[in-house]
Amino acid sequence: MTDTSTATAASVPLAPRALPLLGHALPLLRDPLAFIMSLSGYREMVRVRLGPSSAVMVCDPDLTRQVFLNDRVFDKGGPIYDRIREVIGDGLSTCSYTLHRRQRRLCQPSFHPTRMPGYGAVFARAAELKAASWRDGDVLDVTQEMMTLTTRATMETMFSGALPAETMRRSLADTATIVSAFFRRMMTPGVLRQLPTPQKRRYDRARNRLSATIAEIIADRRADPTDHADLLSTLVGAVDEESQDGQKQLSDAELADEALTFFLGGMETTAITLAWALHLLATNPDVQHRLQVETDGVLAGEKLDPAHLPSLGLASRVVTETLRLYPPAWMMTRTLRQDTELGGVSLKSGSTIVLSPYLLHRRPDLYNEPDRFDPDRWLDGQPDRATYIPFGAGARKCIGDQFALTEAILALTAIVARWELTPVGDQPFQPKVETSLSSRGLNLRLSERRTGGADGTELRAAAPKSTSAQPSTQPSTLPGGSACPVQH
Repeated sequence: MTDTSTATAASVPLAPRALPLLGHALPLLRDPLAFIMSLSGYREMVRVRLGPSSAVMVCDPDLTRQVFLNDRVFDKGGPIYDRIREVIGDGLSTCSYTLHRRQRRLCQPSFHPTRMPGYGAVFARAAELKAASWRDGDVLDVTQEMMTLTTRATMETMFSGALPAETMRRSLADTATIVSAFFRRMMTPGVLRQLPTPQKRRYDRARNRLSATIAEIIADRRADPTDHADLLSTLVGAVDEESQDGQKQLSDAELADEALTFFLGGMETTAITLAWALHLLATNPDVQHRLQVETDGVLAGEKLDPAHLPSLGLASRVVTETLRLYPPAWMMTRTLRQDTELGGVSLKSGSTIVLSPYLLHRRPDLYNEPDRFDPDRWLDGQPDRATYIPFGAGARKCIGDQFALTEAILALTAIVARWELTPVGDQPFQPKVETSLSSRGLNLRLSERRTGGADGTELRAAAPKSTSAQPSTQPSTLPGGSACPVQH
């Protein structure tokens, strides 16, 4: 038996099927979720190899929480954050411990609870306009539709207005290119990542264009210091009295990093969560019907408003359960800033720690029937802070968690108020595993709901019947289309 008081990382069991030179890179690339779940039998820690490097994966919820709470020792780092930093620099979600506290203080006013009703009004308006743009019988590329919705909402909350149509379209395409490349670049050795392949050139072009777009917006805002009552104005005007060396405000470079962080975070992860929620409703019609009943009762013919949020209990539980089954950040990494001990094992400075919300959220000893979509599992109270971690925990917990939850609940409500969703085809839809659990390629069919009449025959909203069984290509579903919700 190992003496845990003197155990080292070498004593932690190595996951099976490691290959010479490659380690576990191939199974991680081929079927990452299957590989992660194959480790669920390890109750505390297991070692995983990526090429010549080794990382310790933490499988225990209490040890995972220890890592989250002690960010002074377990700092943001590792292959995931190395790749994300290529795009967003040292923004709040990727910066080191030494930079984090100051940035958090400067960013916190942008997400103060008093600002949520204003953000919520934007989310509700954008969601209702998006839902109204579809036609009866449409087959939607759900992820694309949710991306356009969250892009518009994010643009208005961040910049108090939408970009020109072409810039919006290009920003959406560039974001998709960048995000889809993260995971493969994370698994690719450094030398190979530099090869000028067509994929690498596309990635570099997208990254440079998106950075230039954000830089131009910031330059325009610096030239016009008027308070636009948006997130960017709050960031520009934020002052941190605790900052040292006179750095009481964010520099232009820091503003660009934070804007890119919130743009990508506010758009991509919320869109994916909404797409998965709609997929789960389409494949669980009983829950969808109950949500429609709740929505009809709460709205009672009124326009959707943030004031409705406290009454949308089932919608909130649907989002909570969606984040359990499909946490966007399905895997996270940390780097040790100093020698330390975790679970009786001595770990060296510079070691990489891997955490997986996906693994914890689907462990059968932590959740009853963990693979089943059951929003009512949350009826008895709030999720446990150790076993439910879609937003992380501790000082590095996602600063925009309430921002994202508000947007997702309101958007979900706006959609089910108008539409019945059904799957397309009989084959189960599988995640496209990237840095997030992507829902790319998910199609759902829409049917106009019949509500409001005593006999249930009145249409909720008039809509032309679509004669096409293909995904909708209406101009209003594209960034900057004619249904732009922003009043210029």
